[in-house]
Formats: sequence, C-alpha cells, structure tokens
Amino acid sequence: MGTKIGLMKLVFRSERRRNLLIYLKDGPRSIGEIQEHLSVDSVSILPQLKKLKERELVIQKDHTYELSIIGKAIVDRMSPFLDTMKVFEDNFGYWSLRSLEGIPQVLRSRIWELKSCKLIRPDLNHMFELDSEFVENLLLSRQVLGFSSYFHPSFISLYLEIAKKGAQISLILTEPVIKRFKADYSEEFQTLVQFECVNLSLLPKNPKLAGFTVTDRFFLLTILPQAKFFDHESLVSSDPQALKWGADLFLYMQKESVPVSDKTSLIVH
Repeated sequence: MGTKIGLMKLVFRSERRRNLLIYLKDGPRSIGEIQEHLSVDSVSILPQLKKLKERELVIQKDHTYELSIIGKAIVDRMSPFLDTMKVFEDNFGYWSLRSLEGIPQVLRSRIWELKSCKLIRPDLNHMFELDSEFVENLLLSRQVLGFSSYFHPSFISLYLEIAKKGAQISLILTEPVIKRFKADYSEEFQTLVQFECVNLSLLPKNPKLAGFTVTDRFFLLTILPQAKFFDHESLVSSDPQALKWGADLFLYMQKESVPVSDKTSLIVH
C-alpha cells in the first residue's frame, strides 16, 4: 500500500482540489455540475475526486459528491484563510505600507471580508481631490456612515447636498476636524448639523485611522501609512460583505465616541 499524502498537501498543493472542496461547501453536486463550474473534463477531475474520497474528505452518494464531516470542518476554516491571503495578495503594495493599529482586532480577524476591494490611487494632478467615483456614489446614497480624522474642504458641500435629499447621515469626527470646519466653514457647518437626518459624534481619542465611508452603495477605507506622508490611497468595494465589515467598524467606533446631542453647542457666533 502506498504512503498516503498528508492532508495539508492534499488540500493546498492542488488549486483544483481546493476549488472543488470550496464548491462542495454549498451542498452535493453531480459530476456534470462540478465539470461545468470548474471548467474541467472528467479525465482531469475524477482523479482529484478519488484522492479526496480516499482521505474521506469527500463522500459519494449515488451520482453526487459531497463533503464529509471532516471535509466540512476543513473547508469552513479554509475559505476565510484563502480569502485573507487574497486580500493581502491583491493589494500587497498597499497593505504592506499601512499601519493597521487603527483597525480593531475583532475586525482584523475578519479582514477576509474585504477580498473584493480595489485600490484607488490618485495621480499627481488629482492628489488632493476626492475620487470622482466616490463622489458620484456618495451623492446617490440613501444612508451614510462616515468617519474622518482629517479635514477635506469638499466634505461639507457633499454632505449638505445629500442631507437636502433626505439621506440619513451619521458622522464621527475628531476634535481637530470639527474645529477646522467650525473655523473655516462655519455657516455651512451650522447648516449641516441642524438637519434632523444628520447625527454627529466626537471621537476624543487618536483613532490611528484616516477615515472611511460606508453607505448602501459602497464602502471606502483609508488607512494611514506607516510613513508620515499621507498618500490619499484608499480601498473601495460594493460587495455586501465589505459593506457589513464597514458598518461594524462604524458601530465599534461609535461606542468609543461621544454623541453631540446639543447641536447648538456647535454653532459659531
């Protein structure tokens, strides 16, 4: 009897076997469904099924294949691991230069949910402008959760425009940002905070995070670089998992924030 291949090698050495196991996570599949989904023929997939059956990760019932209990246990942990690797691999140049201290551990453990994010990298001629796709989607959003630890002069006009449309807006700002808005855009800021659909909170501590916006349409995340230079690069996604991740990040930061319930206290005379 030949030596059995180890489970680690069996699962991770072959991309085809990995994809097959992940596909079977959703339930039993026929050989025809497997071939169509993986774009393979029976000659190439049947030997892989045989190996997985021999190690009891997959079982065959009549004409369908499904995960065994052991197979399910492995795949349940395998998918988040592979997705986490994909998150960092797809935008490694971005993640490797970021400080992740501002992301709470509970959400760092779910970083795989950001696997669909794409990188927004402004060119030198638009370095200090908001991304046009971000602006377009923000103006179409009906619900907005936002946090910012840095000042941008376009924020006020944008939020005023969507507030006038009746969008529900919840913002968390740091004290320096609020002071800057009050000092340089006092009239617009006063108008914004008086809308009933606008809720404002103050984050008293250093967030170690540049900012993020999550709406019913998209999620945009801007992480501070390890270097002092702020390069204005961000990650954006419209995937439901990324939106949920962003909403949970907002709720986490909201617990650390102080609601500004008396809006008249923000009015500059």
